[in-house]
Amino acid sequence: MTVDSVVPTPEQVSELKDKYTNAGQGQVFTFYDSLSSEEQAQLYKQLSGFDPIYINKIAAKALTPQSTESEKPNLEPLPESATASILDSDKQTQDEWFKRGLQLIADNKVAVVLMAGGQGTRLGSSAPKGCFDIGLPSHKSLFQIQAERIARLQALASKVREQTGSPVVPWYVMTSGPTRKATEDFFTSNNYFGLNPEQVIIFEQGVLPCISNDGKILLESKSRVAVAPDGNGGIYNALVDAKVLDDMARRGIEHVHAYCVDNCLVKVADPVFIGYCASQNVDIGTKVVRKRNATEPVGLILTKNGKPDVVEYSEIDDAVAAEEDPAHPGVLRFRAANIVNHYYSFRFLKSIPEWAGNLPHHIARKKIPYADLESGNTVKPEKPNGIKLEQFVFDVFPMIELSKFACMEVKREEEFSPLKNARGTGEDDPDTSRHDIMAQGRRWLEAAGAKFAQGVEDGVEVSPLVSYCGEDLHGYANKPAIAVDRIE
Repeated sequence: MTVDSVVPTPEQVSELKDKYTNAGQGQVFTFYDSLSSEEQAQLYKQLSGFDPIYINKIAAKALTPQSTESEKPNLEPLPESATASILDSDKQTQDEWFKRGLQLIADNKVAVVLMAGGQGTRLGSSAPKGCFDIGLPSHKSLFQIQAERIARLQALASKVREQTGSPVVPWYVMTSGPTRKATEDFFTSNNYFGLNPEQVIIFEQGVLPCISNDGKILLESKSRVAVAPDGNGGIYNALVDAKVLDDMARRGIEHVHAYCVDNCLVKVADPVFIGYCASQNVDIGTKVVRKRNATEPVGLILTKNGKPDVVEYSEIDDAVAAEEDPAHPGVLRFRAANIVNHYYSFRFLKSIPEWAGNLPHHIARKKIPYADLESGNTVKPEKPNGIKLEQFVFDVFPMIELSKFACMEVKREEEFSPLKNARGTGEDDPDTSRHDIMAQGRRWLEAAGAKFAQGVEDGVEVSPLVSYCGEDLHGYANKPAIAVDRIE
């Protein structure tokens, strides 16, 4: 028997059983007496990790929609005081943000949190999505691309560091139950992609029980509750529960960049973004890209009744979505598309225990395999039979004052290319991810004065170890025309 499956005493079992029974969830003990000692221990441990009264509370709240307001919410674009745009800002301002952000990195004040709990199921892979090879000439995984961007930033920051020692950007990788071990093994087998193992902290987001349509906790099997990750909004509780905030405090971190693993173009710990948010002295910052057209199905960052928020495209009338910005003819008024790319001040993250319990839970109706309570056999339903509860990372936005929120518009072609779909779909798939990195490399080299050999029409993969955002490539202007598809 494993250490994790120590058999509880009869008194402990009775106490826990009463707790669930009094909450109307006693069905989870239906098969307990028929289980082996090890199975009993595992189920006991799993059930001990949940509070059935709390589960009832959040499930009831999620399943009972609040009465809709008689008046429509007041939606407005973010005020200019809370926004900046790489598309419109002058180079001097951007350079100042970059210098400030790079200095903060050099001073070891910046950390990165990666949301990497997803599997590559839709990509035809059961491995963590970060392990996926999008087909670059180097065959680097998403994890490796991002690790090398951190390494390059540390090298750039070392040039402006005044203290002894090299700059370190700690990388906190949030996984889920199904992806944690595979992620740890991938990093170990690849020697952490050249980073110091001590700066890579892999932790796990929480899970919540799956609930039937009538509010009952579902068993997956006789000895296990059906669970699901608690959504990307689970990042907040996970930062506390996994002692990540304690580690950040020990390191003296003041600024945190958080993003999703599936964006191959992400500028990890972007000095421009960090410098902008730090200069604005905000608690939350977010990057957006310009909405392609009025009908693009993306969530929008705006103000809702005077508070920063994210509103789904379906919540905005077609006529309103098509409105143009009076100050920018030809540009949509509501155009700030959410790409889940955020900045947090550490002082704000320290306050998570004060507000995390107030974040709403959302429901996703799913077909959830469950154990029949009479036979114990696992049933695979043909239609949705229950819900998974999840939180969204942006649910915290309305909880802060507008003066403590900032939004930076960035170029889509430079910073956002998500990997969502299987190869061959033509949209947000491995082929578009590969294309966007290769096209970016070619733009960088051409801007540096490089020439390409005749017949070379595809782009070029520029290793993050060579250039983070197009810098230090001018040497290629004096070299023969580029005829390769990869520069390391």
